[in-house]
Amino acid sequence: MTSSRRSAPTPPPSGAAGVPRRAVATVCLSGTLEDKLAAAAAAGFDGIELFENDLVVAPWSPAEVRARCADLGLAIELYQPFRDFEAVPADLLRANLDRAERKFDVLAELGADTLLVCSSVAPAALDDDALAVDQLGLLADRAAARGIRIAYEALAWGRHVSTWDHAWRIVARADHPALGLCLDSFHVLSREVDPAGIAGITPGKIFFLQLADAPRLRMDVLQWSRHHRLFPGQGAFDLAGFVGLVLSAGYAGPLSLEVFNDVFRQSDPARTAVDAMRSLVHLEDGLHPTDRPEDRRQRRLPVAPGLTGHSFTEFAVDGRSGPVLQDVLRGLGFTHTGQHRSKPVQLWEQGGCRVVLNSAVTRPQASGTAAISAFALTTTDPHRAVDRAGALHAPVLPRRRGPGEAELAAVAAPDGTSVFFAEPDDGWRADFLPTGNEVGAGAGLVATDHLGLTQPFDHFDEAGLFYRSVLGLRQLGTEEYAAPFGLMRSRGFTDPGRAVRLALTVAVLRRGEWAPSVADPQHVAFGTDDIFGTAAALDRLGTGTLRISDNYYADLVARFGLAEETVRRLRRYGILYDRDPRGGELLHLYTPVYGGRIFFEVLHRRGGYDGFGDANAPVRMAAHRYRRLAEV
Repeated sequence: MTSSRRSAPTPPPSGAAGVPRRAVATVCLSGTLEDKLAAAAAAGFDGIELFENDLVVAPWSPAEVRARCADLGLAIELYQPFRDFEAVPADLLRANLDRAERKFDVLAELGADTLLVCSSVAPAALDDDALAVDQLGLLADRAAARGIRIAYEALAWGRHVSTWDHAWRIVARADHPALGLCLDSFHVLSREVDPAGIAGITPGKIFFLQLADAPRLRMDVLQWSRHHRLFPGQGAFDLAGFVGLVLSAGYAGPLSLEVFNDVFRQSDPARTAVDAMRSLVHLEDGLHPTDRPEDRRQRRLPVAPGLTGHSFTEFAVDGRSGPVLQDVLRGLGFTHTGQHRSKPVQLWEQGGCRVVLNSAVTRPQASGTAAISAFALTTTDPHRAVDRAGALHAPVLPRRRGPGEAELAAVAAPDGTSVFFAEPDDGWRADFLPTGNEVGAGAGLVATDHLGLTQPFDHFDEAGLFYRSVLGLRQLGTEEYAAPFGLMRSRGFTDPGRAVRLALTVAVLRRGEWAPSVADPQHVAFGTDDIFGTAAALDRLGTGTLRISDNYYADLVARFGLAEETVRRLRRYGILYDRDPRGGELLHLYTPVYGGRIFFEVLHRRGGYDGFGDANAPVRMAAHRYRRLAEV
């Protein structure tokens, strides 16, 4: 080791008022480098990590890339990756140092000052920390002479260095001002090494921070990393805790996203960049959970709205699907109570359940097809809800309204569904003129329990983050089940008081042309306090509920040990049953599919059952298929 090392370059300043800058790696986004830079800038990022492959295939010189980034207001925070450098025999070291000098030339043209060096995976690398210390020190010497810093990162699959603490021991022993750590949340949290010690890293020695979330999977860590990373808030990692440790160690650089994901790399980069930005804003908000003045100053988001329930569900219908859903609602015990003052919109009510049929909504769907076009949630502060949504880059929707009509603010969910925010006093109901129809006894439906919304596969994780961040909902869990036409994934969300519930589903894979399932089904689940009484009322109203196989009920006896009389009553009305580990019970039934993709569920929760009955979803899907075959 030499004793004449130069000083490291001064790191760039943090964002305004101590708020970290935000960056995104170009590898996160699809398209050419021009596409990626434009998307990152439009989404509001302060900088980028430039991935080497994106530069290699670009028609621009490094100087031209630098100029383009400057025009867009983007800093080049990091150039990466530089691979397989340390702990190698002398002949390879000379070649590696020559290779590094060429990269330093590139960084100089780019105007970048930090190079990521990841731990070696090369077969020639030696398991010798002292040698790694010496060689990384030589690299740092040369980097410092060029005004460059080396950020050393432990790859989770590194040949000899694969954990953050091992990388830190090497960096600490080298003790070079131009050599520090790059901490990548995936590489840290995918390994069973406690990250708590990160808080004790010498201040100033964490040169760069990369963030990625991921689902918990049991698979090769390299494949897990390259195909299944997600943006913060979309996976299972405790990123708020991880970032808190890094910040407590004095880190003042950017929060940068580095996400390898097969879907993101094929999606519209502009949309992906907005999703990425939303994830960072939401993560930052979670870093300061208290109401101390210093924490409030760090917050950028209005507090999540306090949701008090479902106000209404709106279906877009046409001349064919509208009359069908009207008949179905009558059969469920609803009454047509209101007609909108200025629009072809009907209000149907029963108990606390409200459904709106709107024949004025333009939707890209086939004739005769109905769709959930909007839903409204009650909150004590609709304006704050919209402000939060806007801060999270959710599109706030303009709304045309006539004189004297209620002002309902709305934002667009990723699948195009409008989410309205309504006052608890239901002032919007004044927009509807009474029909004079006498409200009947109904069927015992008391409230909307949840909505079931099928999502496009490419935007399933985006939708989950949207509902978590914008509405402040909590994720209940993710379930996968083998359905008649392929593997399905379901993810439930709710608010702390269980006033609002959503179930998002997606077909994990769709291949081939044979797919006799319902395309993108949607449903509304209504709650009842007496499932058998409601089922009997539906029977009297002539509602055709879904017939369930006798084999299912025979299996219930084996699985749960239910009494024969109970099973007989369940079978009579087509009621399905589930029980959770705490003894909570769910009893629920379904209607057939109407309007091409819509069905209804009636459910009764007992004993604190908190799920959505996913175990019964394949049964319901098969029954829907048999029903359609019988109608042919």
